[in-house]
Amino acid sequence: MARRLLLLLLIAVLQGACATTPYAPAVAPESELTLLLRDGEPQIERGRPHAWVDGFGHYFFSLPAKLILLDWRIDNHDISVETEQALREYLASNELCNVKVRLNQYAPGGEWQRLFRNREMPGGWRYTLGVLSVVFYTIFPERLFAGFPFIGGGDHYNPYTNTISLYSDRRPVALHEGAHAKDFALQEGRHWKGFYAGSRAVPFAGLLVALWQEAVATNDALGYDAAHGEAADMRRAYRSLYPAYGTYLGGTAQQGASFFTGGWVLYAIQYGTIVVGHAVGQTRALFVPDDPVEASRAEDDVEAEEPLPEWTSYHACEPSWPEPPEPDAAAP
Repeated sequence: MARRLLLLLLIAVLQGACATTPYAPAVAPESELTLLLRDGEPQIERGRPHAWVDGFGHYFFSLPAKLILLDWRIDNHDISVETEQALREYLASNELCNVKVRLNQYAPGGEWQRLFRNREMPGGWRYTLGVLSVVFYTIFPERLFAGFPFIGGGDHYNPYTNTISLYSDRRPVALHEGAHAKDFALQEGRHWKGFYAGSRAVPFAGLLVALWQEAVATNDALGYDAAHGEAADMRRAYRSLYPAYGTYLGGTAQQGASFFTGGWVLYAIQYGTIVVGHAVGQTRALFVPDDPVEASRAEDDVEAEEPLPEWTSYHACEPSWPEPPEPDAAAP
């Protein structure tokens, strides 16, 4: 009976924390303290392809993350043009014009510069937790280790440098990280932004903060897809974001249960929560209706969009495409 109640509680928490809400785009969320891109600096950059580094990252180091989320494209180090365009449109629609985006790129020099220049984040937070985040990024390049337990963080948004780093070719993941950037941009006051970022590192209590922030980003990504995506996008979002949220919920449940029990029970709680996340996400995806407008369109009547160029170096808020710069040296 207790196990059944726990299962129902987990389902209720997942449903409530990851409920799709009407989408509200951000209006002028950036302030006069927002770290601006330099003149001519692209907002979105790709790392130069490196067969050995990307191959080891995709086929070896990211296997645990792929197994947990049951998705081969997680941390595959090969972001498609479609995923990139989805994030570009999300940033533009929310007026996030100065968030740096690195697609499978290792750029420690650029991240150190952004950390030191980011006056929107108070120095007390930047030069402690912010320094630690960039040190970890420098020593353990996610370009290689993304998805590997303990040292490979994978896709993330760093509020201390206002940078999104992506390694997965998944639209929901890209939107989720963009939603983190939006969440931080909407926090008023630089000292509150610092506290909002730093409180996530507080032992035990930080897990609850992480649950809140992940729920906000998940809701925003789901709401954006409900407003701007197609039925297939919405289904993929449920199947990706619910089990991903389950990893945070499972970690929190495991920490709480560690005061009362130990051993295999803790692992059962953590991974059982992820299984529940998969089950709830798959169930929600089954009930996403097909778009009657899209279904009624004849394929020949739909004008194909011109694909984005293979190089990616542009500003999300600019309507025109600049000339491509020289490629960067991105592999560690």
